[in-house]
Amino acid sequence: MPPVDKPYAESCDQNREPILAVLAPLFRERHRLLEIGSGTGQHAVYFAAALPHLSWQCSDRAEHLAGIRLWIAEAGLSNLPPPLELDVLKHWPAERFDAIFSANTAHIMGIDAVEAMFAGVGAHLEPGGVFALYGPFSRNGQHTSPSNARFDAWLRAQDPAMGVRDQRWLESLAAAQGLQRIAEHAMPVNNVTLVWERARVAGDRRVVAEHAGGVIRIPA
Repeated sequence: MPPVDKPYAESCDQNREPILAVLAPLFRERHRLLEIGSGTGQHAVYFAAALPHLSWQCSDRAEHLAGIRLWIAEAGLSNLPPPLELDVLKHWPAERFDAIFSANTAHIMGIDAVEAMFAGVGAHLEPGGVFALYGPFSRNGQHTSPSNARFDAWLRAQDPAMGVRDQRWLESLAAAQGLQRIAEHAMPVNNVTLVWERARVAGDRRVVAEHAGGVIRIPA
């Protein structure tokens, strides 16, 4: 088998700092995180180094694991275990986590895979756990910027199954899994980080009030 070159994505270096600014307070009290679609592994190494209290579990489809292992081996971090194989449509780990994160995945997945991702999050997220999803999203059927509209058209030209997903649809998928949105963070280059929380107990409902920084949760 030929040697594997360590993969690299420039976008990971460009967006890692603003993403970390959102994740650091969000995951301050978390212990075990699953990253869905770790890609090159760059984000995992950077975030795990900045959040040493958190076990950052990478995952991706089998063909991406060799490259991720190279980044993990070079980093030598005790909170960065070997990556797991995860195909949202058919193969999930047995473990449960109190945090789940995914970046730039929903728009490259087909609709059935996005639905499967949310179902998997619902099955593997502990009560009180949080799910953070980063990427470009449309709102109420409208793109939030001309660049996102162009990106969506480019994606669909490559593969009709891909495309920028609408936030209202993602909210419906989350609600079906017992997840309530607790924050929405505007990010550079017209991206967004959406954050949901799984109820700590059955029937845990909250009144949600909008404010400039995202969403405030008020006990009902």
